[in-house]
Amino acid sequence: MMPPRPLSRPLSPILTALRRIVAFRSIPEIRRHRVRLANWRGPAFSIAVLSDLHVVAPWTRLGDLRRAVARINALSPDIVVLGGDYLAEAKIPGRRADAAQIVSALSGLGAPLGVFAILGNHDWKDCPLARDSGYAKTSLGEAFERSAITLLQNDARRLELAGHELWLVGIDSQRSMPTAPAKPLHDPEAAFSGVPPGAPAILLAHEPDYFATGDRRAGLQISGHTHGGQLNLFGWRPIVPSRFGARYAWGRIREHGRDLVVSGGIGFSGFPMRIGQPPEITLVSVEGAPDAT
Repeated sequence: MMPPRPLSRPLSPILTALRRIVAFRSIPEIRRHRVRLANWRGPAFSIAVLSDLHVVAPWTRLGDLRRAVARINALSPDIVVLGGDYLAEAKIPGRRADAAQIVSALSGLGAPLGVFAILGNHDWKDCPLARDSGYAKTSLGEAFERSAITLLQNDARRLELAGHELWLVGIDSQRSMPTAPAKPLHDPEAAFSGVPPGAPAILLAHEPDYFATGDRRAGLQISGHTHGGQLNLFGWRPIVPSRFGARYAWGRIREHGRDLVVSGGIGFSGFPMRIGQPPEITLVSVEGAPDAT
């Protein structure tokens, strides 16, 4: 008599489907977007984006983070981008990881053109060092400085691919901190100050709202922050932390010849549950314009 077939195999696609409906853990799927960068003349390349980690067990564990790192490395991207919000929101219950633990878990990431990070609003708002220093420094900033990951904090880096120049620009959080006078932390002019006019550039901005300024110095902006609304009812996202509502909630948005890709991220904010908006690793494939030579 044949032994009964194990239940684990047929349940696997069912569990995968269920996680797309309701998720309580940071077990991401891969979401892919294709973008054409008008002034890029080099070969196609890929960018893996891991954003909005909010590391706090049992919802997002350091082990979950290490597994996400392994999945990203398996994709063999040319560039890896960390989109900010590594720290968990204060109201989320659970066991928090500190900045050193988080950066250590991320240190296994690798890519030919480098691994780059920006900071998010919770990396300031929910960081004891930031509060104690009058928002002059953060624990994540210090941890990244001790790692091989490049933190872009209102700064830019020149990359080269097959002899072609590409600039990666990163701005700090656009949210104001409770200082006197209160002001946002991002400084686009400082970030772009070393980028030659007309050079192909990609902007990393935690909050997607900067896209609405129409800054044409970057043909592509990559953001996170929104979690895709975290609640997605057949395309209706009623809770999006943006001045523009659901306009920049998730995915690829194209306006006036420029592209914005908003990653849904992997973590949780407000409450540890996602409905219709599963955790994701975002993979962006970038090509030149059709007439590029």
